[in-house]
Amino acid sequence: MAQQDDEEHEFDLRWADQAEHKEPSARARMLAARWKENPPDPAPFRADPGPVRPRRSPWLSTVVVLGCVAAVILLLGYVQTRSGTP
Repeated sequence: MAQQDDEEHEFDLRWADQAEHKEPSARARMLAARWKENPPDPAPFRADPGPVRPRRSPWLSTVVVLGCVAAVILLLGYVQTRSGTP
């Protein structure tokens, strides 16, 4: 039974692929209607990418993180000495 269903399904696909007229998708119809009134500006197939910002040095991030850790350690030491707790 399953084999017969597979054969029927395959036949349906071959029949559909050989159809003379294929209806466009809903999105294609929507874009065609929109572009009929207001056509899009021409654009190259692969446009050049925009300018690339120079990357930050990984050392800068490391220095910022280590500076924050040092600041927290100093702040905790200062708070501990001010509170008088040994």
